[in-house]
Amino acid sequence: MSYAIIGFGKIGQALAHAFARKNIEVAVASRRPAEALAPQAREIGPMVVATSLRDALEADTIILAVPFGEHRAVAKALPKWDGKTIIDAMNAFPVPEEFDGLPSSAFVAKSFNGAKFVKGFNHLVAATLAADPVVEGGHRVVFLSSDDEDAVAPVAALAKQLGFAPVKLGKLNEGGALVHARGRTWGQLFFQDLFKKEQ
Repeated sequence: MSYAIIGFGKIGQALAHAFARKNIEVAVASRRPAEALAPQAREIGPMVVATSLRDALEADTIILAVPFGEHRAVAKALPKWDGKTIIDAMNAFPVPEEFDGLPSSAFVAKSFNGAKFVKGFNHLVAATLAADPVVEGGHRVVFLSSDDEDAVAPVAALAKQLGFAPVKLGKLNEGGALVHARGRTWGQLFFQDLFKKEQ
């Protein structure tokens, strides 16, 4: 299984740290040329390989970590996405909560024709995502949701490999809606409020 992160800002770099920590090779690409990313990639670790967008899209599993508005440009880079798994780690800031009556991830999924599509890794801020997910003997949670149950299992396996505890939330318009962006906040606030009510 091969992996790529598209987008090398704070979230993309945080995810690269997670891969490097477990010595899992991952390609990284962005709008900038590969040579511009190479110094940062090398600093994170030898398993983080800066490459062109075209080469990164050869990966089996692709994590979207670009600013939300750029997902369409990534989607147009391939005519079809059959055989690919897309992990949506984006948050739709500061655009409206709904798109054509859909949660943001369901809206994005329409652009990646033929891909298996999973929402995940989006509810943690970059510093937390980059840090060791093993905390006081437990594992930091990563929420996953998808309209394709078969797509979730390999992403959950990847999350475990990276040291996280995957929690499946169901379909994008059900549990997945709990962790997508809402205006200028996102779902983690929902969970904080929920936990407070349960205490």
